[in-house]
Amino acid sequence: MIPENPYEDRFERTFAFIDLSGFTNFTDVMGDKAALAEINTFRAIVREIASRKGIRIAKWLGDGAMLVAVEPETATEAIMEMQGRMGEIDEQLSMRAGLASGAVLMVDGEDHIGRAVNLAARLCSLADPGEVFATKEMMTALMVNTPSESVGMRDIDGFTELVEVVRLEMPDF
Repeated sequence: MIPENPYEDRFERTFAFIDLSGFTNFTDVMGDKAALAEINTFRAIVREIASRKGIRIAKWLGDGAMLVAVEPETATEAIMEMQGRMGEIDEQLSMRAGLASGAVLMVDGEDHIGRAVNLAARLCSLADPGEVFATKEMMTALMVNTPSESVGMRDIDGFTELVEVVRLEMPDF
């Protein structure tokens, strides 16, 4: 008999998936040691910013990561700061990202299940190298320093309804 599901409480979280575009080709052309050096630099940038912003690195995904934040503003600031620091890695590589917020289930205290997780991952896959995509619904009035441009309603694989997507832009300071 399967026990009753203990995971019924939902928590509001913001998820970001990040990915280094061009990494497979970079590794093929430059070799494993050069690729490892770039991954180490990339991960150091991600760790430093995530730690300072109070964001959890939920999983490393080879040349990417899944990040979890309590507030969408903090996640957005962190991702845009990471994007701004991509000049520290080889110019053949660029970061793309997807962000989404929503209520999710927490499983075993460290993993998350829900629409926002899946949507953030799909938005990352949809983004071109150097782009950051987010759902329009997660953008708040507090994000005045993060310009965004609508890319319209998108048919996202696995979702039954269209999703309004925005491209986040680097702020002009």
